[in-house]
Amino acid sequence: MGKAKAAGKPKKVKQEASEWVPQTREQVTAAIAEIGEHQRERDRIQADMNDELAAVKERHEKQAEPHNEAIVALSRGVRTWCEANRESLTGGGKTKTASLPSGEVKWRMRPPKVVVRAVDSVLQALKQLGFSRFVRTKEEINKEAILLEPAAVAGIKGISVTQGEDFIIMPFETKLEEVAA
Repeated sequence: MGKAKAAGKPKKVKQEASEWVPQTREQVTAAIAEIGEHQRERDRIQADMNDELAAVKERHEKQAEPHNEAIVALSRGVRTWCEANRESLTGGGKTKTASLPSGEVKWRMRPPKVVVRAVDSVLQALKQLGFSRFVRTKEEINKEAILLEPAAVAGIKGISVTQGEDFIIMPFETKLEEVAA
């Protein structure tokens, strides 16, 4: 069968601590200061990255601008010609797509949408005219009221008032004064 285990105590394997834990108040103070240094360096790196990205984006946008302008101008011209020749392109309205040797043009209807301005006066007008079917009333739990009176809803199944605790490390920072020019 298998090998017999040696008699005696089993060998203990010590596992290394997976993270560093300060042992004194001074070590915690030093660690928080170091966190602040790392945060500031990370922020500097991110600012440098954003500056480089902005420069690259601006350079490419400048290169693309003449192409964008040409596309807009050509598209307007194509649309004007296609609108003027829509009957022949669509076979008298039988189709909404016209195939040309270099591509297609299409006419598509967008779905209808409702635009409401001056919502309060429109709501009032709908109610006065008896069109309450066009007015939505939304029923929902008032969580703010429950937070003011948590004992009142303590026995209701499905409602619980919870509170957590966050641990936040805020290294001190000093700001340089800005000099007005």
